[in-house]
Amino acid sequence: MTIFILTVLALIAAVLTILAAYQGWRLMHYLFKPLTIVFIILIALRPNHPTSSFYKYMIVAGLLFSLAGDIFLMLPDHFIKGLVSFLIAHLFYIAAFMFESGRALSLLSAIPFLIYGGLMLSVLRPHLGKMRLPVMFYMLAILMMGWTAVSRWMLVEQPSSILAMLGALFFIASDSLLSLDKFKGRFRTAQLLTFSTYTVAQWLIALST
Repeated sequence: MTIFILTVLALIAAVLTILAAYQGWRLMHYLFKPLTIVFIILIALRPNHPTSSFYKYMIVAGLLFSLAGDIFLMLPDHFIKGLVSFLIAHLFYIAAFMFESGRALSLLSAIPFLIYGGLMLSVLRPHLGKMRLPVMFYMLAILMMGWTAVSRWMLVEQPSSILAMLGALFFIASDSLLSLDKFKGRFRTAQLLTFSTYTVAQWLIALST
């Protein structure tokens, strides 16, 4: 299947996931949420070679752990397992971005991520309770993922690095919304905003392979 067809299928699955979440259609939600990432994984697996095989394998591995994370987060009392799955996914993304940038990092580009992480932690910390340490480790991983993606974009000028950087930033936005909704206070548009930004993030990262 072409990228266009897989993108349309992923979009349809994502829309149905959000619809099911708001309507309370549990079985439909359980089906289409993981199916969305399956279509995105197929995009990453397409026969295309703008990047190295190592980069593609790391991104696909990250997407597979993201799929596991999606499944765990749908199930009651499996939040930690979902968090760990996504943390591992970010480690694979970090490995991919660092490998493609020759393991060089821009220290200047770390500053916005440090500031943002500090602000998010100050907002969330009073509400985390026993989840403080796991959330801090996860936050460190996703901000590192964003930093390595931006560093790669600054050091390696190619379409792949732009797509990956945008994907990383969308991922941070998605997880920020998810954290605010879960720990600080529920808001009605959370499902829509969180899953739409998450889907765009993974789609952009998959396209970067």
